[in-house]
Amino acid sequence: MVSACLALLAALAASSVGAVSPLCPPGPTAPGAPEAAGKIRDHRFISVGGIEQWIAIDGEKCGNPVILFLHGGPANPLSPYSDAVYGKWAKDFTLVQWDQRGGGKTYIRNKSTSTLTLEQMAEDGIEVANFIRHHLGKQKIILTGSSWGSILGIHMAKAHPELFDAYIGVSQLVSQRENQAASYAAVLALAGQAEDREAVTALQAIGAPPWSNPRNNGILRRLVRRYEAKTTLPSPPAWWQVSAEYASPQMEAQYEEGEEYSYLQFIGMQNDGMYSKVDLPKLGTDFKVPVYFIQGTQDLLTTADVTRRYFDSIGAPDKDLIMVPQAGHDPNTPLIDAQYKLLMERVRPKLR
Repeated sequence: MVSACLALLAALAASSVGAVSPLCPPGPTAPGAPEAAGKIRDHRFISVGGIEQWIAIDGEKCGNPVILFLHGGPANPLSPYSDAVYGKWAKDFTLVQWDQRGGGKTYIRNKSTSTLTLEQMAEDGIEVANFIRHHLGKQKIILTGSSWGSILGIHMAKAHPELFDAYIGVSQLVSQRENQAASYAAVLALAGQAEDREAVTALQAIGAPPWSNPRNNGILRRLVRRYEAKTTLPSPPAWWQVSAEYASPQMEAQYEEGEEYSYLQFIGMQNDGMYSKVDLPKLGTDFKVPVYFIQGTQDLLTTADVTRRYFDSIGAPDKDLIMVPQAGHDPNTPLIDAQYKLLMERVRPKLR
């Protein structure tokens, strides 16, 4: 059902974006090819899925390869922090941040109490990808998704591989059943080893997943962060200084409102949200694009054993699982550096 919907949306998007004047002319992206110069900064709302959605495009040259980021959360856009976290990449890549339906500026522009669905979010992603391809003059773009965004990324790469040079999953989710069970067991074991009675009692009180109470996910997530902090490097504080576009008390309050709305849509009040439907292996494990996973060795939310089993089942033109020491689920310097190294040494040289 998702694939059929994505196919229709891709066709519609490809025909509709032609009315928008391209920012960059079509051209090669191979290293050493002639490139149009000129700094790119294009932050705007575009029509996606019948509503206005926010995108931010930044780069140094039109000829550079394009990366579309799929943020996590599902309502944790990277756009308020992109310059600090990824700004140095702009000399080698054109970076596209997208505030997804239900998050960031897109939520603020389109406040809603309607139900979010995985199908609609994936359809939005395909439409954004087609807009970016036309607007930046590319036949294909690089797709990367982190955490929740890695769910969308797999759906998009499976349904329309012709749009993408590669897919990079960071802190890759696989299925609600596997990821929750492994995360719960890992944290409970660590809490027991540490004789952390408070944590053990809290985990035993909620019991093993699946859960019908949405609060239980929050209890586990807080303990994941506590135990990851013991073995990972913290991210630089400067990364999380909100950019000027988001820096107002009103904007911050509305951003948090979107986070709460989307979290409940993701989890559901009775384990009936978007996450309950996530089982990526059921989409099939043969890919027509290169697939790369970047995994923190200390990740307790999307644990390495679950990621590796999924990775091992995948067939793709090229694939790799890159394990990153001193990294957990959330971004830090080793995790971001590993992504950049992969892009520069493995992905960019193969582009045509």
